[in-house]
Amino acid sequence: MFRLAQRSTPESASRITGIKGVLLNLENGINYVSLFLLALIPAVEVVLRTFFRTGIPDSSAYVYHLVFLLTFLGGALTARENRHLSIVAGNEHLPERWKAPVHVLNSHLAIAILTAFVWSSLSFALMAFDGSARIGIIPIRWFILFMPLGFTGIALRILRLSSSRTVPRIAAGLGFVSGTLLAFSSIYNLLFYFYPGLPLYFDTLLNQWYMLIAPVSLVLIIVLVVSAGLGNQLFVVLGGVAYLLFARTGGALESIPNEAYTMLISETIPVIPLFTLAGFILSESKAGERLVSLFHGLFAWIPGGQIIAAVLVSTFFTTFTGASGVTILALGGILYVVLHKEGPFTEKFTTGFLTASGSVGFLFPPSLTIILYAVVARISVVDMFIGAFIPGIIVMVTMMLIGIVVAYRNKVPTSPFNWREVRQGLRESIWELLLPVFIIIFYFAGITTLLETASLAVVYIAVIETVVHHDLRLRDLPGVAVKAIPIIGGVLIILAMSRGLSYYIIDAQVPNVLTEWIQQNIQSKIIFLVLLNIVLIITGCFMDIFSAIMVVAPLVIPLGEVFGVHPVHLGIIFLANLELGFMTPPVGLNLFLSSYRFEKPLNQIYTNVIPFFVLQLIALLVITYVPWFTTVLLQLFG
Repeated sequence: MFRLAQRSTPESASRITGIKGVLLNLENGINYVSLFLLALIPAVEVVLRTFFRTGIPDSSAYVYHLVFLLTFLGGALTARENRHLSIVAGNEHLPERWKAPVHVLNSHLAIAILTAFVWSSLSFALMAFDGSARIGIIPIRWFILFMPLGFTGIALRILRLSSSRTVPRIAAGLGFVSGTLLAFSSIYNLLFYFYPGLPLYFDTLLNQWYMLIAPVSLVLIIVLVVSAGLGNQLFVVLGGVAYLLFARTGGALESIPNEAYTMLISETIPVIPLFTLAGFILSESKAGERLVSLFHGLFAWIPGGQIIAAVLVSTFFTTFTGASGVTILALGGILYVVLHKEGPFTEKFTTGFLTASGSVGFLFPPSLTIILYAVVARISVVDMFIGAFIPGIIVMVTMMLIGIVVAYRNKVPTSPFNWREVRQGLRESIWELLLPVFIIIFYFAGITTLLETASLAVVYIAVIETVVHHDLRLRDLPGVAVKAIPIIGGVLIILAMSRGLSYYIIDAQVPNVLTEWIQQNIQSKIIFLVLLNIVLIITGCFMDIFSAIMVVAPLVIPLGEVFGVHPVHLGIIFLANLELGFMTPPVGLNLFLSSYRFEKPLNQIYTNVIPFFVLQLIALLVITYVPWFTTVLLQLFG
């Protein structure tokens, strides 16, 4: 299973006194100031351009490098909260006496990989940029140095969590030594940078290191992959495998931080933290309650009207947070009350339905998964949004229909349509309902870029929830931001670390080799799509959607070209399969979050979700084998 451990809340730093409390609050402050600047700069740019025909000098560069800063300082904060994604299914089946040693071994491996990245990113910072490379008056090196700083912070926190006993903690801490040995070529580059006249025996040591690192790396790659199933953090495993592959083949280890930097300063990536922040502001307000009330009033006269309301609200939240887990955790309680405690549906039906509906919004704009896939596949984000619309409706309607059928068969009573209730619900929630309209008009009409649209969406929803509804106070927003940062940091650092692996896979021509094998052994497009469905559902069980897009998509995209699958259709197939993987027993992410949220044993959640899994599987097959649903709107509007 995946783990999103919750040891403490970010606000707990305010309760710690002394130097440690000051440092933790400083860390919180830098993170949320960076996030708010990221949200405000593009919005201010729009205002200045529209009304004054001017702008902020180097605004885009500042925004991109704020994302870079958030990735590594946010990743450190995520480590502080012990919330980096990991797979712990294998660890749970270990004998009790083995769990502590395995945890220490995982900590040693993680610290070693992170230490190696500290050295390679330091080398990258000094060698890739000289002092004249600046953004305004700020040297770019200053931003780059947040990479080794963040890696160091994460490593120290992993050490702190490794064990409370001295000997195991020393064993974990020896990872700093192991990582330094792994990074010898980067250390050599740093020494040569400061002392060009290095003695010749350093060259001899470097040659010996290259001779030893090849066999050692192969063993460590196997150990790392095994550790992924035993609870090691996914970003460590992805980045570590990439690092060791480069080391084994004699590649420049600075290539990995360089690839991370190149990706993080792109135009699309800042959208991820911005829409995530907008989603968290929504989830911390009473927007969910208002929307549930409105949709209940609109559909209570239909058998299963509560289900329609629940699907629409879940879709709305998942679309903006980009994480089905956030939807389950934020809305699960209120929807459980509406459907089961106050409603007519059984507990079995309610928990299964809410588990399955958590990821329905992935196929609607401004879904972060669609944006990221479009970036990786190098296709139009707009085309992906257009192509995903009807498949998204199919998945959403499928979830609605089961509620209607169950309600009809069980003769669930309905309520007469109450226009007064609807009118009141509209009046209370109209501002939230206008948010997607606002996004569609501004972005799809070409008024603002995607980044500017996301920035304006954050400002808009912050004003609505603080000034209009008073659900939050302005002084609450930093707390909301710091709650969002562990998710933002966790996602961004996975993207950064997996970029190196994607680069290696492409550079090693793995997609070409795989394509040739598929061409020689599989001639049927149908068989290819069946195998693709199976592989991607399994991938969705074991890998978070962001890592899957970065690592698996580059392998799948050239195969789709071989069999003539429309690139947008292939993207929708890819995302819909991963969406289903989240609710696939025994290790789908939503299953564990649901077990946590509803306090039900996992085997009960497995049983409850099966009918919904089957229905979404049918919807997936329709989306996969009837490409017309994806391409028809593209032909009209693409």
